[in-house]
Amino acid sequence: MRVRSLPLVLLASAFVSLPALTACRGAGGAKGGAAKPFRLAFVPKGTTHEFWRTIHAGAVKAQRDLLAKGVHVDLLWKGPLREDDREQQVQVVESFASQGVDGIILAPLDEKALVRPVEEAKRLGVPTVIVDSALASDEIVSFVATDNVKGGELGADELGRLMGGKGKVLLLRYQEGSASTTAREEGFLSRRKAAWPGLELVPTDQHAGATVDTAKRASENLLNRYGRELQGVFVVNETSTGGMLLALQDAGLAGKVKLVGFDGTEAFVEAMRAGQMDGFALQDPFGMAVRAVETMVDHLQGKPVPKRVDTPVIVVTAQNLDAPEVKQLLHPPIDTYLKPGE
Repeated sequence: MRVRSLPLVLLASAFVSLPALTACRGAGGAKGGAAKPFRLAFVPKGTTHEFWRTIHAGAVKAQRDLLAKGVHVDLLWKGPLREDDREQQVQVVESFASQGVDGIILAPLDEKALVRPVEEAKRLGVPTVIVDSALASDEIVSFVATDNVKGGELGADELGRLMGGKGKVLLLRYQEGSASTTAREEGFLSRRKAAWPGLELVPTDQHAGATVDTAKRASENLLNRYGRELQGVFVVNETSTGGMLLALQDAGLAGKVKLVGFDGTEAFVEAMRAGQMDGFALQDPFGMAVRAVETMVDHLQGKPVPKRVDTPVIVVTAQNLDAPEVKQLLHPPIDTYLKPGE
């Protein structure tokens, strides 16, 4: 049986038409003959943050690992530039479904706004695996993600420990409709109430928005109102944490107000080493993407897959910052799988 090598097709912000490609699908291919590769569309929430670049690299790793097993995958990567462009993400999903890809892997910007295009894709014969953030639909193959409620609970426990169980704390929310960050907020609030009643929550429903700049402005407004009485802050994603850190630094409060964030970047690591940040919940986006691609391929090959796949979350502190398991999560091998700018 002849097997042709396949080019990797990656899309960043513009769709590229694909040539007709044929290859053996391994266990998923037609018996005794050649078949087209699995064409999988991966639709992230955005394409500019380090979190999504890590997700992208994990998807490419899964593609290469599957190729080594004789299973060929065409990987199509396309998402909105900003994490608040619901309309563009809907259009991307609709476009992939109408093209008849074999499957879609989606990190939905909004748990409700993406229901219709996902369910329409299923009616067209295109299944969807949801990754990172939940969708309010049962018409999906599987949901691969961090236990985000647990992540919020870990944040509450760490802030409670740092503050000795008492003091005023602020929760900076992300944006409405984002299921993953809403779950983290709910986990933090419920755990604070149950386990840390001495932490007094500053009343606010302020949302950070989709970028570091919007998060910094929201943080500055909150610090202007509450900065003098505040002892701790919990923030629920990468950009929101980055904006709050910058605002605390500008206000001269970094290191004075306890800050626990979510997701890890080199800037957060440097801030922790400088005593300006106290901890952050750390996911495994690289492994999350690997599992999502593997789950979709298993489904397309007729194998049973779980409806829910949990990926780990831990809290990084100054004490465990250099632990091997933390370093592995902080420094996934992105450059092995992506070129600069991808």
